[in-house]
Amino acid sequence: MPLSDRRLALSPDAPDAPGAADDAVTPAPKPAKRTKTGGVEPAEVPKKPAALPKTADKLAKLGLKSDIDLALHLPMRYEDETTLMPIGELIPGDNAQTEGIVFENEIAYRPRRQLLVKIRDDAGDELTLRFLNFYGSQVKQMAVGVRLRVRGDVRGGFFGLEMVHPALRPVDDDTPLPQALTPVYPSTAGVSQAYLRKAIDNAVGRVSLPELLPEKIARTYLQPLNVPGLLDAVKTLHHPRADSDEPALVDGTHPAWTRIKFEELLAQQLSLKRAHEERRTRAAPVMPRRSLHEPDSLVVRFLGTLPFRLTGAQERVCAEIAAELTLPHPMQRLLQGDVGSGKTVVAALAAAQAIDAGYQAALMAPTEILAEQHARKLRGWLEPLGVTVAWLAGSLKTREKRAALEAAASGVAQLVIGTHAIIQDAVEFARLGLVIVDEQHRFGVAQRLALRAKAQNAADGARDFQPHQLMMSATPIPRTLAMTYYADLDVSTIDELPPGRTPILTKLVSDARREEVIGRVREAALTGRQVYWVCPLIEESETLQLQTAVETYETLATTLPELRVGLVHGRLPPAEKAAVMDAFTRNEVQLLVATTVIEVGVDVPNASLMVIEHAERFGLAQLHQLRGRVGRGSAASVCVLMYAGPLSQTARARLQTMRETTDGFEIARRDLEIRGPGEFLGARQSGEAMLRFASLENDAWLIEPARAAADHMLREFPDAVTRHLLRWLGAREQYLKA
Repeated sequence: MPLSDRRLALSPDAPDAPGAADDAVTPAPKPAKRTKTGGVEPAEVPKKPAALPKTADKLAKLGLKSDIDLALHLPMRYEDETTLMPIGELIPGDNAQTEGIVFENEIAYRPRRQLLVKIRDDAGDELTLRFLNFYGSQVKQMAVGVRLRVRGDVRGGFFGLEMVHPALRPVDDDTPLPQALTPVYPSTAGVSQAYLRKAIDNAVGRVSLPELLPEKIARTYLQPLNVPGLLDAVKTLHHPRADSDEPALVDGTHPAWTRIKFEELLAQQLSLKRAHEERRTRAAPVMPRRSLHEPDSLVVRFLGTLPFRLTGAQERVCAEIAAELTLPHPMQRLLQGDVGSGKTVVAALAAAQAIDAGYQAALMAPTEILAEQHARKLRGWLEPLGVTVAWLAGSLKTREKRAALEAAASGVAQLVIGTHAIIQDAVEFARLGLVIVDEQHRFGVAQRLALRAKAQNAADGARDFQPHQLMMSATPIPRTLAMTYYADLDVSTIDELPPGRTPILTKLVSDARREEVIGRVREAALTGRQVYWVCPLIEESETLQLQTAVETYETLATTLPELRVGLVHGRLPPAEKAAVMDAFTRNEVQLLVATTVIEVGVDVPNASLMVIEHAERFGLAQLHQLRGRVGRGSAASVCVLMYAGPLSQTARARLQTMRETTDGFEIARRDLEIRGPGEFLGARQSGEAMLRFASLENDAWLIEPARAAADHMLREFPDAVTRHLLRWLGAREQYLKA
């Protein structure tokens, strides 16, 4: 590690510390290490003994453990303290800085206890400073006769101009003004801006931030961007000159920000691409494809029994997955496809290939309803072909659960389907070779790793063994997201719907027309169709004022006595939930009132009308998933989005998108614009954002050069890759390994 990136060297006694009373952290020194070329890296030597832990812990919360961490802790905005405005020129509504001498300081009680401080400048003009919360030390700090420099929003008060809770500091007559914009840093409770500024200034003074990118990489990828050197960029962002382009600094388009964002995107691409390559060094079960002329092949027999033909897109992704299962390193593939595109049959064919090769497959889904739907469908397809399918869920009775556990552990069960119950300690597999995770963004890294760890019995002595992993998502991943956060995965996309699917008409209806909607529901049900009525909550909530599913069920059952109405929600016992869903599937229930438990996996072709109540409360991905429960048969289908006004700008954009398109990929692209990447990533980042500075919305144009530079560096400059990742990610490089 370069000396410029050494550990934090702040302590109360250090001559360059932020202040004598400031706490900081200095870790124990690390020994020198011998490099690959035979040289010796310098040991990381702390300057001073470790400081008190209090502030150190708070700094650690911000990820600030070394000088390089502080130097790269960049401002989130700036304040202009380079000018003073005379009090007489202040205008209500402005944010301004002025200066004057305190001539009055009193604690008043009108109507509540508050501190009123009045200052007067050299021209004799006065300004009142009002503090509703204050300490005794502040009263003394602003004693009569003290000159104060204050900055805040100017208001027109009853007794003239005033500022409420301004930023201030005592100054002398000749205290100079700053010559640069004042940075404001991301912080945490107990770490003041003044402390951070001093600590960061000291760190920037100690680190040299040498250019780590090889000259060839810099010339090819950085020069066309017309950006400054890294140290210049960092210094500019910490202390921009007063004549700097402030809007460009604030909105992130300044060349200094471009340099930082490129470096960060490059680190992310390097990390993910290196993880992708690293997987190729691990062992995985080889699952050869049986010849299509072998009549006993499970894959061949399965294809022969399907009552439909695969679409061209399904055949393409099946070929991609089948080819990768034959390789001796673990597959890590994301199968994405729109609602109803036929991902389940692709997963079933992958499982059949694993079973053909003598391995077990496991399929894990986030909800019991979805897992049970998978179990019902896969059993119907595979059990007639002699495959034993086990079902594992928390709701099973003890005897059923014991039988499923024994079947998985003995290898009798060739396919095990269930919820997160599959990853419990009691579950063992005889020979697990393929792991399938549906709606993968709903599972955390730890859960996916736990399922992968169940495959050790299949390792046959191989080291670094992993099963093949197929992750499925009905929320298509926008291209920019796939290129960044999912760059470590191979992606297969089903971009074609099966023939015969009817387009879904989406209507936006105000809840003032509820009676009209109920009449439409009656009409549809009496003509033999089935209907979903989706409600977002099952408990009373005064803040959201949403009707509960239970109330809606009771109201609809009373209003529509000629229909059989069912109710499912997350708090129903699993057996009751399953009974209602079975009755709906068999058309014994015409109207199903439900919460979002029906969001994915429910397949009832006869259901052709859906009403989503308070649709403005749902995210785009959820609305699209819910709408996908209808339009699965030959009948024309309608989705009614019933909303309560007034609509926020975001809600209006979501509902407009739903009305304009049924294309899941277009919806995903707009969702990324509206909500950012969190909707798609779920728990993938273990709660931490891998990009601190770059924005997928505003900086997508930088992704391509960063990807190209990463490929180039991995090929030609592996040592530079390691140094770059250490600087920009440190321990965070362990992200995205699941």
